[in-house]
Amino acid sequence: MAIRNLRYDSDEILRKRSKEIEEIDNKIRELALDMIDTMYKNDGVGLAAPQVGILKRIIVYDIGEGPVVVINPVITKKSGMQTCEEGCLSSPNVFGTVDRPRELILEGFDIDGNKIKIKAKDLEAVVICHETDHLDGKLFLDIARDIYELSQEEIDEIKKENEEKEKSKSKKNKKKSKK
Repeated sequence: MAIRNLRYDSDEILRKRSKEIEEIDNKIRELALDMIDTMYKNDGVGLAAPQVGILKRIIVYDIGEGPVVVINPVITKKSGMQTCEEGCLSSPNVFGTVDRPRELILEGFDIDGNKIKIKAKDLEAVVICHETDHLDGKLFLDIARDIYELSQEEIDEIKKENEEKEKSKSKKNKKKSKK
């Protein structure tokens, strides 16, 4: 598949409402796969079609359990509240505090046109809200507070620390499984 160019927060397309997808054809499937590749290439956990310049109602995400594609997503239920720190591939190096539902139900269609229903909580609920906001022309910056920017060096240092923590966890888990 292909890596698509990201659109950034000053791009007008990010402020427009996306259109429903009438037919899930090979062109839409290719878009979904390109979006997944683009998300991974840019170290994202989610991506909405407007972020690659396409005004279609499709999101992709991966919270560590494999990629998920949702076409024409609709949040049908929200409950609870959580406060979290968010960033966005369309606003590089910018972060802020956002209130999102703790749990939600998302309905839509998968890449094969099958109706799906996802019960999401915690990080998955945050990502779904963030990405579906993009489909309605909203950016996380519209609702964020305590907005700040990090340099690329600071971000690289945080990534390095997180990788070291993951390696340490992995080693501990291997020792436990040998016992």
